[in-house]
Amino acid sequence: MSIAAVVIGRNEGARLIACLDGLRGVASPVIYVDSGSTDGSVAAARARGADVVTLDLTRPFTAARARNAGIAALPVETEMVQFLDGDCQMRPDWIVTARRFLDAHKEVAVVCGRRREQHPEASVFNRLIDSEWDTPVGETKACGGDALMRLAPLREVGGYREDLIAGEEPELCVRLRHAGWKVWRLDADMTLHDAKILRFSQWWKRMKRAGYAFAAGARLHGAPPERHWVNETRRAVFWGLALPAAILAGFLVWWPLGLGLTLIYPLQVLRLARRGGLVWAGFTVLGKVPEGMGVLSFYWREMRGGQARIIEYK
Repeated sequence: MSIAAVVIGRNEGARLIACLDGLRGVASPVIYVDSGSTDGSVAAARARGADVVTLDLTRPFTAARARNAGIAALPVETEMVQFLDGDCQMRPDWIVTARRFLDAHKEVAVVCGRRREQHPEASVFNRLIDSEWDTPVGETKACGGDALMRLAPLREVGGYREDLIAGEEPELCVRLRHAGWKVWRLDADMTLHDAKILRFSQWWKRMKRAGYAFAAGARLHGAPPERHWVNETRRAVFWGLALPAAILAGFLVWWPLGLGLTLIYPLQVLRLARRGGLVWAGFTVLGKVPEGMGVLSFYWREMRGGQARIIEYK
């Protein structure tokens, strides 16, 4: 059974080289889709035997568009495709484990494993992301950017939705599940990821992008019974927009009211700390502010009818 790989990237440098080296002998062909790199990534990919697709940057870039370009370049006889971001390195045993699972479970279209941060010690933000990747195993609703997929059902549902600047993988999984397929996460190491988020401003932009994705996903699939990302959007709006506005109004009307409303935040941090620790809880609550801004930016763009632009944090 043929297994190909689609890698997407932009100026990933040594991380891309490590990513492509990890695919040698386990996937063929390897398609690398480049989105305007200026660091020699295209030449490095070709030197490692990858087939290179370069995106036309006169059209807005999205990761979904890059993955679809990779799919279009695959041979028609390809049965499975491993998707990877260029800042990820696949674990040696992953393809064998994932392929064996798909062979034994014909109803599953997507299988993913544990993505781990390569340098969680580099920053508190990397540690938070490493924790974020640790989702429950078994049948699940969505995957991330790294996953092994059956190509036929992926093509049947039309591939990735190219106008989404984030959250395109969960949205794809919604359509696959509606078509009768299943998504599964294995208790197995899949990839090493190098987030390289060392500054607060990077983390803030990443959280804003998440809020934008929540709102876009809820707009597409928020109706019952799916309710895709409806709760996440509502939490971002309440904690990141509505409560700050109420606090400001409270201080303007009667300062003790504003102070009392402000105390809701530390109480929420203490409540969440019982689940994941004080640091995780603090950033989770604080992150609702940029998430709320992301929701707001989505609806502002919808109202104006503008074109979505990717929110980059690296």
